[in-house]
Amino acid sequence: MPLDGLTLGYVARELDEALKGGRVERVTQPEKDIILLAMRAGGKNQKLLLCASPAFARAHLTEQNFSNPIEAPLFAMLLRKHLTYSRLDSVECIKGDRVLCFSFESRNEMGDPVQKQLYLEIMGHHSNLTLVCGGRIIDAARRVGYDMSRVRQALPGLDYVLPPLQDKIDPREASEEELHALLTSKDENATDKRLDRVLSDGLRGLSAAAAKEIACRVTGMEAPRLCDTETAECARRLHSFLQSMDHLLQPCVQYDDTDTPADFYPFPYLSRDTGMQKPVRSLSAAIDRFYSGRDRQDRLRQKSLSLRRTLKNLKEKEERKLALQQEEIDNAAQAEKYRIWGELLNAQLYLVPRGVSVAALPDLYDENCGTVEIPLEVSLTPAQNAQKYFKRYRKARNAAHLAAEQAEKTRRSLLVLETAEDDLDRCETDSDFADIRDTLAAAGLVKAAPAAGKKKKREESRPLTFTSPSGLQIRVGKNSAQNERITSAARPGDIWLHAKDIPGSHVVIRREGNAPVPEEDILYAARLASYYSKGKGRSVTVDYTDRKYVKKPAGTPEGFVTYTGQRSLLVDGISGLESKAE
Repeated sequence: MPLDGLTLGYVARELDEALKGGRVERVTQPEKDIILLAMRAGGKNQKLLLCASPAFARAHLTEQNFSNPIEAPLFAMLLRKHLTYSRLDSVECIKGDRVLCFSFESRNEMGDPVQKQLYLEIMGHHSNLTLVCGGRIIDAARRVGYDMSRVRQALPGLDYVLPPLQDKIDPREASEEELHALLTSKDENATDKRLDRVLSDGLRGLSAAAAKEIACRVTGMEAPRLCDTETAECARRLHSFLQSMDHLLQPCVQYDDTDTPADFYPFPYLSRDTGMQKPVRSLSAAIDRFYSGRDRQDRLRQKSLSLRRTLKNLKEKEERKLALQQEEIDNAAQAEKYRIWGELLNAQLYLVPRGVSVAALPDLYDENCGTVEIPLEVSLTPAQNAQKYFKRYRKARNAAHLAAEQAEKTRRSLLVLETAEDDLDRCETDSDFADIRDTLAAAGLVKAAPAAGKKKKREESRPLTFTSPSGLQIRVGKNSAQNERITSAARPGDIWLHAKDIPGSHVVIRREGNAPVPEEDILYAARLASYYSKGKGRSVTVDYTDRKYVKKPAGTPEGFVTYTGQRSLLVDGISGLESKAE
């Protein structure tokens, strides 16, 4: 369910109880819209995640580990300056709306206490994180200028203004009289309206699911209409329920048929399938469990789409370049004609009058002794025309030779791009995407990332690891960089496999001792090589050989090798393959 005002109220109280008085030890920003505050609170270390993503904005405690960028973003550095070693005073949900306020007490340069607020606005595409001191914005994760919004800007130095409240009643502050007026002040067709829709239209911060649950609990019916209830009694029950909501907190996660988290609730929802709802220790744990996989998959999908567009544009560019180079190569046939014309002119200069535009000469290269017409420039002598054709011949020949060399480089670049497209299907982490970009940069297809200097190195991506039927380790590269590493690290005697003539993963069976590798292990590894290739396991021929017969030619891109002494297996499908990495 969306993080509506009702659920955020529970989140705010839970975070306030868990973190109040806690000290901020560290601030990191693993993504452009995610801030992690490492805090010491309640005698233990805790991580507070604040996300302003348009699709997955949220706030909760998390136990997940995130990879941080090599160079900290500016907003993270600013938060470190202002919040490190500060103490959290309170967490508040603003007037039942989708805005959380985290109040911190820190010290200024003079050592005096200063109050600062970090506002998390969960507003879809307008979600944002804003640091405020004394009512003025210090900075925001997403700066909003006048050109983006004429109503409300988020720029350093401006006064911070809360998002405008909806013209609705705060459910936690609503009186019985206000609720009765809400149920009776509708139009003449209100009696035919469903109670949950009246509640979502009139109470602030209620999603459709929450309004439906409240209507169900108040009336005992799944989809009650106003005409099915006595208004005064319904208002009384509704007021009693809203006042007692604080005591209902029993976080739970709803699962689907595949045992995947499908939703989460601050308390069991009687309007949903209660048999699929499982309790969890905290609302943060429920939110973390629900959002973690979805957020990660969505970010990987976005990065994949961006990189695919880049690869598509690069391929189109290289294909156009190859077409021009092939045209130069095809012009080499014209070069031979220029050489023959020059030799015919040189051999028969006495037959060519000066000043003519066309010379008809016997073709000494024709077995039938025919004639050939050679165009001439009237301003040049016959000998100069002959030299002109020799010059054009040499120029065309050299251009064709150079074009052939460049065409070979272009074909290699296209192969790198095609391999990168296949590698994208196996990306699972940010390091995997970084490997692909590094490979493209090494091939000269994109600009290399700026050097990190003495800062920490990026975490190295890891290949997939499997265990063969006999217990041997099998390593599978997910991209060209990993292919290069696992092949280089393999020892003579290890079995090396690769799908024949198509992009795919390098697969290495790590042999133990001098014992030969069982055939069932080779077949299992061949299925892996088939599955993790462009053929996706559909009748793919897989070559395998000893690692010592695999060579890397000098100057070739990452993952490019030659091999000899290979044997081949035709792998038809992936039946019997346990395609789960360790």
